[in-house]
Amino acid sequence: MMALALIIALFVLTFVLIKVSDHVVIAVRRLSRATHISAFVLSVIILSIGTTLPELFVSTTSALNGLSSLSLGVILGSNIANIALVTGIAALTMGSIRVDSNFVKREIWMALAAGALPILLIVDGRLSRVDGLILLAIYAAYTTSFLKIKFREIIESNKKENFVYRFWRRLNHIESTRTKEYGRLFIGIAILLFCADLIVKTAISLASLVGVPVFLIGIVFVAIGTSLPELAFALRAVKDKEPTMFFGNLLGSTIINSTLIVGLAAVISPIQVVAFNEYLVSGIFFVAAFLVFWYFIKSKLRLERWEAAILLGLYLFFVLLEFVL
Repeated sequence: MMALALIIALFVLTFVLIKVSDHVVIAVRRLSRATHISAFVLSVIILSIGTTLPELFVSTTSALNGLSSLSLGVILGSNIANIALVTGIAALTMGSIRVDSNFVKREIWMALAAGALPILLIVDGRLSRVDGLILLAIYAAYTTSFLKIKFREIIESNKKENFVYRFWRRLNHIESTRTKEYGRLFIGIAILLFCADLIVKTAISLASLVGVPVFLIGIVFVAIGTSLPELAFALRAVKDKEPTMFFGNLLGSTIINSTLIVGLAAVISPIQVVAFNEYLVSGIFFVAAFLVFWYFIKSKLRLERWEAAILLGLYLFFVLLEFVL
């Protein structure tokens, strides 16, 4: 009974974390307008990391508390959930999703490489501060190239009344005073840190109560909760018939999780893998699920409902496997 209460508490705290993250993102958007900082630069950053704020705060808080294994579990679990759970639910609910051929050739391999890199760096059982700096440098390189490429794409996209253009137009027409938005920003960050700290403590209590590594709690329960923003964005993008936004957000989140967030956590506190078998299974499963996902979208340049069902089945199998091992 106590374990169930702790699981419910984890999801409630994660829900609060997500809602506050939305307010922080809105505050940053409005400040970009009020302070005359380049709206393009901030909007690109927001589009890239907006849905990963829950993972960012939970991971950094875990690292600050000396529980980097929890942050590693959350990130790896979120990556698997993005590819199998979020994609599966979106395609199964909304129907088949078309894929742009250029997307298959370029972005998908960047996401796979980024997702696999921490797995390779930690084969010795430890992710050091040097490894963390390597991941941060890769994220910086990715962001730089992203800004160059997306600048041209956004200019072209603004010529049409599509999903990106509507978002861009709303972003640049929001008015607010600086004082109010600074207050919202700092209060939001404080609440994010508070909720993230409670999530970490609740995860520790749950792991201790049921007798499993805290890594396992992170990779399943916390990861599912922190993946909810990606799911909400995915459903909206598919509904608006914007598959590029759907896939781009999922793979962009995977890249940011695996480089920026894991790198930051490792720099704060080097990650020592305690539950190595669970981690090894998770790493192999991420690569396998990603390759299945790639095969599905490459074969017909679309993701069908039955393929989405397979991805969901793979995710359920992964969760069962983690607890059995």
